[in-house]
Amino acid sequence: MGDYLTPSTLPQPKLKRTNTGFTPNQIIALDASIPESAKHIWYKNSQLTILDSKRKQPSDTVKSVVDSKEKFEEEFVKHVETSLGRSMYNCDDLAAYQAASNTIRDALIIDWANTQQKQTIQDGKRVYYLSLEFLMGRAMDNALINLKCENNTRQSLNELGFNLEDVLNQEPDAALGNGGLGRLAACFVDSLSSKNYSGWGYGLNYQYGIFEQKIIDGYQIEAPDYWLKYSNPWVLDRNEIQIPVDFYGYVYEEHDPNTGKVKKNWNGGERVLAVASDFPIPGYNTDNTNNLRLWNAKPTNEFDFTKFNAGDYQQSVAAQQRAESITSVLYPNDNFESGKELRLKQQYFWVAASLHDIVRRFKKQHKQNWKKFPDQVAIQLNDTHPTLAVVELQRILVDLEGLEWNEAWSIVTSVFAYTNHTVMAEALEKWPVDLVGRLLPRHLEIIYDINFFFLKEVERKFPGDRDLIRRVSIIDESPKSVKMAFLAIVGSHKVNGVAELHSELIKTTIFKDFVKVFGAEKFTNVTNGITPRRWLRQANPKLAALIAEKLNDPEYDYLTNLGKLKQLEQFVDDEDFLKQWHAIKFDNKRKLAALVKELTDIDIDPSVLFDVQVKRIHEYKRQQLNIFAVIYRYLHIKELLSKGVTIEEIKKNYYIPKASIFGGKAAPGYYMAKTIIHLINKVGEVINADKEIGNLLKVVFIPDYNVSKAEIICPGSDLSNHISTAGTEASGTSNMKFALNGGLIIGTVDGANVEITREIGEENIFLFGNLAESVEELRHKHVFEGVNVPETLQVVFNAIEKEVFGPADEFKSLIDSIRYHGDYYLVTDDFELFLDAHKKLEKVYGHDGGDATDRGHLQEWVKKSVWSVANMGFFSSDRCIDEYAENIWNVEPSNQ
Repeated sequence: MGDYLTPSTLPQPKLKRTNTGFTPNQIIALDASIPESAKHIWYKNSQLTILDSKRKQPSDTVKSVVDSKEKFEEEFVKHVETSLGRSMYNCDDLAAYQAASNTIRDALIIDWANTQQKQTIQDGKRVYYLSLEFLMGRAMDNALINLKCENNTRQSLNELGFNLEDVLNQEPDAALGNGGLGRLAACFVDSLSSKNYSGWGYGLNYQYGIFEQKIIDGYQIEAPDYWLKYSNPWVLDRNEIQIPVDFYGYVYEEHDPNTGKVKKNWNGGERVLAVASDFPIPGYNTDNTNNLRLWNAKPTNEFDFTKFNAGDYQQSVAAQQRAESITSVLYPNDNFESGKELRLKQQYFWVAASLHDIVRRFKKQHKQNWKKFPDQVAIQLNDTHPTLAVVELQRILVDLEGLEWNEAWSIVTSVFAYTNHTVMAEALEKWPVDLVGRLLPRHLEIIYDINFFFLKEVERKFPGDRDLIRRVSIIDESPKSVKMAFLAIVGSHKVNGVAELHSELIKTTIFKDFVKVFGAEKFTNVTNGITPRRWLRQANPKLAALIAEKLNDPEYDYLTNLGKLKQLEQFVDDEDFLKQWHAIKFDNKRKLAALVKELTDIDIDPSVLFDVQVKRIHEYKRQQLNIFAVIYRYLHIKELLSKGVTIEEIKKNYYIPKASIFGGKAAPGYYMAKTIIHLINKVGEVINADKEIGNLLKVVFIPDYNVSKAEIICPGSDLSNHISTAGTEASGTSNMKFALNGGLIIGTVDGANVEITREIGEENIFLFGNLAESVEELRHKHVFEGVNVPETLQVVFNAIEKEVFGPADEFKSLIDSIRYHGDYYLVTDDFELFLDAHKKLEKVYGHDGGDATDRGHLQEWVKKSVWSVANMGFFSSDRCIDEYAENIWNVEPSNQ
């Protein structure tokens, strides 16, 4: 008898290691095929491997590797000498940042790769978060906190001759977003990792972001934001992952001879490659490290040599330029048709690449078992920008995978969920039918089919109600356009607002017809939140440390259980604690004053009230209301001085000293928002040059507002403005950031202000203004009875028109929009209520001077500050993600 073949002597399949990941069975088979000698070498030289079953938690994790000072220093020097080609003698702060970030990134990548393999083996449901913006901020300091290696890194850099803060300041803000939408997405991917969910973000890798804002002669000037000029060490280019994306072309039909069915084919006229870049997202207190995949647009052929040889040098690179323009700039100016087309192109490119990547990953493990797709995939649409993903998945399933329409549509609607971010109908995205048809001819057909079948169902449920059918149609007939929000609702199984008031408003206003069609259970609320890792621990380290000390929490575990802040209430009457709290606030104000000096060359006194409004510039956010109130204050002070009232008497009886601090960007094509910026700066020029009033009033505009500046501004504020017209702000998250850092809020009863008030108490927030239920009535009154400008506001308008702040013509459109064109945002109705709210809060803050670090009259204000922070636990993005997971995505945290 011959020798028996044992498993160890059986011929092994010749498996190749690839760069696209594996199924669980492939990993097991591949492990068996790798020689023991190779494993030995790998284990010896690697911090960890996915197959190391002896790995312990947490002492053997990659975090302990980074926490080793010797290892950090070894890798730092290696990167300086080999990655950068420098030496000890020409290693400046920039080189130190590059070497340090590569060192930390290398350690982070191990966790990241390990997480991807773990999630593949566990084969659980994965969340995909589609957002056109991810306003990440700086990555290195966030990684230091989440990996818990900040202290050792600081010590090592100090011994190497560098200061950690100076090194961190070398990193530019990642220009992958602009406002609250992108910052929310950044907080969410942080929480997905920190809460151990399997979740990827998908976005675009903008080369220039939105723009760098410069203020020249008071005007906003847009300049390219060259944030990638030194490359981005936190992103790994995945050049091996290239997904073709088509545009234009035509659709034709062909008959399948086997089934006799008609099949639609789209023959694109222009093809672009989506090339992946991966941004690892570390979790806090866990080695779960998720991925943010960003797409780069590349041409299929970079260079046309035939045209070059023929002397047509410009056209020889035209295809490359057209392709790369797709991911050059966030939100190209859509005031012109070419801008609209580029923006729509951008949106389809992003969702097409993302959907094909998601489908590829699913098919690798589950072949074509499409019934399982909703059990494996949850896709969240962050606003309407990714709505074409609904259409693209339907196209993939029907045209490419051969599913019947109804089966495919059932899968699509089970997978997608839609987050709405506005209650203003005019802000909902629409695309001209002609543009969609030209750029995406097959998708327009599918949209019409989706609408046809949807309206048939509406007709079945509500026979004869033609007006309802007209109102809920995805296609707007005048002008002919596609309503993306309606498409997102029809294509999703859940629709959520982002604050309780907002979620109720969308059900009773812009989407009330869809509540009638689908039922109220399709609509839900998930109030926004922020990550306390960045917005407390990173932005305000001294306050975070004081809280950790008082909570007896040296490991800062409260950062993943923010409800523990409630324990701070017991210290609200502790005199020593209040002094420590106020001293930290004053130190943060000094830092903010230094930033203002650096950026504007304006001196502001940190002992005065810092009154801040920083956010995207928009009429509904009402920066114009704020600056009008500043003008009124200035004019009244000048009037009092002219009557012989002294500065000291004004401080005691009328106005406390304060600095009004503004910041934010206006969209390039938004003329009125740019006019508001111009007015703020011109008012500042006049007031700041007025030596008669001294530090009684200053006005500054911080240019190029971004995350890293917000990390200084939020901790340094005494008071922040969240004063949108009631019923217009979906939620707001800057209100949460300011409140978590101990600043008090002046605001309208709008967005998340409502829930913040509920949590911290009405006595700790300064609310004013008309309520949301009164807004439409007031607007109607303006239209039919005219706008009544109060005397106080008329004084402001008169001063502007008398050119106290520069040529009146430059601000005429702003004043006319209020006085003659209906005052849509109710500036006239809320102006005096705003002034009254300031009078109340200034009584709390106090009038007298003295040493600002030990002012007895401030005790009530500081108590309110402590009480606010103690009750901000609800507004953690960790809580948001848990609510999405349970109520919308139906996913569980992965096993760690």
